[in-house]
Amino acid sequence: MKAERKIGIWMDHSTANLMEFTSDPIATKTIESEFSHEERESGFRKSESMMQHKEQHEESVFYKKLGAIIRQYDEVILFGPTEAKVELFNTLKDDHLFAAIKINLQQTDKLTDNQQYAFVRDYFSKHLG
Repeated sequence: MKAERKIGIWMDHSTANLMEFTSDPIATKTIESEFSHEERESGFRKSESMMQHKEQHEESVFYKKLGAIIRQYDEVILFGPTEAKVELFNTLKDDHLFAAIKINLQQTDKLTDNQQYAFVRDYFSKHLG
């Protein structure tokens, strides 16, 4: 039986920190949304609907990148302080490509890198199997 691949993803609407659960020290890979805070600020000077459309497009690209990574794993914990994890989950749950992947969500505060590592280690240590 092959070992299950597990990953924890701390995320908000602009950043996702990906931490694979292994016996080695956990390393973080960060993916950032293309829709930056600066674009959001300059958007106030542009058409609101145009900026909203651009933001939705960039968010969709961000979620697709994360989905491509998630497909490589057997179990995923999405956690963080915003609704971004719920939005990502909702885009994945009806896609048959994710049907065999166990995806869980958990609300957390904004966490330091060390707190994120500890969260992932504790979560998967308690949820073996």
